[in-house]
Amino acid sequence: MNRIKMLAPIGLGLTALVIYAVTFTVHQWEVAIKLRLGEIVDSEYAPGLHFMVPVLNNIKKFDGRIQTLDSRPERFLTIEKKDVIVDSFAKWRITNPGQFFRSTGGNSGRTARLLSERVNTALRDEFGKRTIQEVVSADRLELMQTLTKKVDTDAAELGIEVVDVRVKKIDLPPEVSESVYQRMRAERERVARDLRAKGAEAAERIRADADRQRTVILANAYKESEQLRGEGDAKATEIYADAFTRDRDFFSFHRSLNAYRSTFGQGKDMLILQPESDFFRYFKEKAPTGGAPAPSPEGTSAPGHRPAKGPARASRQPREPIIPTERPAPTFDHS
Repeated sequence: MNRIKMLAPIGLGLTALVIYAVTFTVHQWEVAIKLRLGEIVDSEYAPGLHFMVPVLNNIKKFDGRIQTLDSRPERFLTIEKKDVIVDSFAKWRITNPGQFFRSTGGNSGRTARLLSERVNTALRDEFGKRTIQEVVSADRLELMQTLTKKVDTDAAELGIEVVDVRVKKIDLPPEVSESVYQRMRAERERVARDLRAKGAEAAERIRADADRQRTVILANAYKESEQLRGEGDAKATEIYADAFTRDRDFFSFHRSLNAYRSTFGQGKDMLILQPESDFFRYFKEKAPTGGAPAPSPEGTSAPGHRPAKGPARASRQPREPIIPTERPAPTFDHS
């Protein structure tokens, strides 16, 4: 009995050792392959507990999660024969553990080297088809998608899947940076001059249109004002003509009074005219012709009568000028 009690722990230990030797565990983040004397016999293991034959079988486990390959910056040549220094990285994971083991031997360093070579080859091919402006502008997203698809196709023989390829930074070599910056600056200045020229052209167009509208408006206003002035002058002429035809003698007398007022109104004007001038016809005396004509019933001079052109010689004493009683006698300032 005591002997059984002593052998029980040993038996349990041996049993545990045998179970440990014939079983292996695959975690959720792992992929595994089974080797028999160095030959792959199984590579499709789900997460969990699995069995194997000790000594004959050997188990290789690999990390099945997405891993990052951060390559060192490399120099590539664009279609413009310009060198660029590209810093990139790739995201990958194992999809075929058997193929991965046969291609790389499960060595992470060898895997990184082989994948880096494929990434650099794809970058060199794609950058050689594009200019610097295209790889740093809106075509960059398309470039990343093309790189990912191409590297994934080339890396399929390694038993891995390339999830993404990204370019972190694109730099120019120091020897070409200054020339590229100068060219970019010249290009920006050219665009600025073009925009300024277009703005000046638009301003001149707007200014010319405004001047044209101003000229048209002034011409129309002048035309309308001349039409209104012509209509007013015609109306005034019609009124004057109507007033003139009603009493021609009074109209003539009224205009003469206005002329006298305009001529002698300042008191300092000098006017040299002959006494026989028609301008002084209302200042002239009535010349005797053998008898004064009979006044009209209203006390006015006979119709059609005009004063004599020279002073009367019958008397040496000056007489007052004869002013028709119908018309108001003008007053003058003789100062």
